[in-house]
Amino acid sequence: MIDLLIYLADRSPAFRRFVWKHWYQYLAGYDVRDWHFMNYGFLDSSPDTFVPQLEESDEPNRYCIQLYDRVARAVDLQGKRIVEVGSGRGGGSSYVHRYHRPAATTGIDFSARAVRFCRGAHRHAGLDFIRGDAERLPLDDASCDAVLNVESSHCYGSMPRFVAQAFRVLRPGGHLLFADFRIPSVAAELPATFERAGFRIVERQSITEQVLAALRADSERKLRLLERHVPPRRLATLRRFAAIEGSDVFRHFENGTFVYERFSLEKPAS
Repeated sequence: MIDLLIYLADRSPAFRRFVWKHWYQYLAGYDVRDWHFMNYGFLDSSPDTFVPQLEESDEPNRYCIQLYDRVARAVDLQGKRIVEVGSGRGGGSSYVHRYHRPAATTGIDFSARAVRFCRGAHRHAGLDFIRGDAERLPLDDASCDAVLNVESSHCYGSMPRFVAQAFRVLRPGGHLLFADFRIPSVAAELPATFERAGFRIVERQSITEQVLAALRADSERKLRLLERHVPPRRLATLRRFAAIEGSDVFRHFENGTFVYERFSLEKPAS
């Protein structure tokens, strides 16, 4: 079922928006206090890779956190005003706010359930969560220094509309920090989409292998979490969604059906 939805969603923007909106609303209904991340993670074993030092309470989510860290570390966020579009269960916004020390962080998600969960689960000075649409961001023009978008944009009805919105709300010299997966033909269109909106591509990195490594390393923990909280009748579907090792979605990354890319993009200063 997940494979069919992804196939159809790639071919119809309206259907894609409808499907993912309802799917994530369903997931947001799980009031599980220790479930803060839904991304696939990042693990790079090369010797020169930066490895964040985490508090003990953050260690269980290390691989998911490392994806956020890799995306956020592209620019210095200290003292800045940042926005995460598609903040989900809030773990990414919370991590970036606590470790990268921006002055203010706003997580935006279309799910009112998710926003309520995040406001209860992540209470830190300067961190807030609001409801909003990625294609119609509820922010003023030139009102933030960085927009984070991690493993969320594949849900949107229009990628160009989201990118145009990100460009609008960024101050000159601000950055869109982006990571997500696509089928290869759609991934190939991303640079042109960013550039048409006015962005300059500062950095582009294929991270499919690092995402696969994280999925392998984290599958057992994720499976235990699912088995504790998900009804048995839903378990097979959630295993695929979480890309547990051996699942169809996991194999799609292995065989190249899906590729995962990271971009750092700048809104020109003038």
